[in-house]
Amino acid sequence: MKILVTGGLGFIGSNFIRLLLEETDYEVVNIDKITYAGNPENLADFEGHARYAFYKADICDFDALSEIFAKETPDYVVNFAAESHVDRSIENPRLFLETNILGVQAMLDCARKYGVARFLQVSTDEVYGSLGFDDPAFSESNPLQPNSPYSASKTSADLLVRAYHETFGLFTIITRCSNNYGPYQFPEKLIPLMINNALQDKPLPVYGDGSNVRDWIYVEDHCRGILAALERGQSGEIYNFGGAAEESNLNLVKKLLATLDKPESLITFVKDRPGHDLRYAMDFSKASAEIGWTPQVDFETGMARTVQWYLDHQDWLQNVISGDYQTYYDRMYGNR
Repeated sequence: MKILVTGGLGFIGSNFIRLLLEETDYEVVNIDKITYAGNPENLADFEGHARYAFYKADICDFDALSEIFAKETPDYVVNFAAESHVDRSIENPRLFLETNILGVQAMLDCARKYGVARFLQVSTDEVYGSLGFDDPAFSESNPLQPNSPYSASKTSADLLVRAYHETFGLFTIITRCSNNYGPYQFPEKLIPLMINNALQDKPLPVYGDGSNVRDWIYVEDHCRGILAALERGQSGEIYNFGGAAEESNLNLVKKLLATLDKPESLITFVKDRPGHDLRYAMDFSKASAEIGWTPQVDFETGMARTVQWYLDHQDWLQNVISGDYQTYYDRMYGNR
């Protein structure tokens, strides 16, 4: 059996491919455009692996995709490829619409054309919008109420996947997950950004008053959930994944500083993000009941592993802090 993975050089995608190659017998085809967040170093140790093939391509390029699908004839497709950072979507919404909607449409058309048995779209909890502090966690039946260009583009993609299932009978699954953390995450995201800044005694920018709450899931747990949904999920269904680990941004940053033995005086409060969702939390009872998935890594264990990984991989961290990233960081936070 062969799984075609898009965006497999990114954070979650590369961890998913590692899981497949280390713990299953699947053949893996990886398509990645290699944007700033797609890092070949993430899977460098699998170059030349007998069950792994890589193609540099843009999922918006139907002709390029068709050539790969025709050559590799995958059984399953898992689509991670996406522009994913909310702040960047506020700066340039069009890029997110192109990749996250038109790219998904091209992938769906290839899946239909080449007889893919299962198509899994990796989505996000942000399609549900925002929760109040006392609201119950998001379930799969919650209405879709995106509040940023990023989440609007992912919502649109989810609806397109649903339409291909209903209209064309394509076997589709959608997974939605809370905030991931772990190895290989690009340092524009909260946890690696804070770790990197703290190690350099630089200010740690926290939006608003830091009271926004996120549910955190260790990336390996998310990847196992995706694999469980791909293998055991039902066509046309949606499965939520969460870590049962809600933390305010401020408390999370304080915990990181304590772990790294750095002072809280490094925390710098910056102007809040426009349309900043207050709280995310995921009800994953459906995934537990139907595909037998629950998170296995508790927050304290996952955070300890994550911090240690970045401490042990300083070369990787510095290599990915490119001119693109530094320019972006300075523009977003440098004058605040």
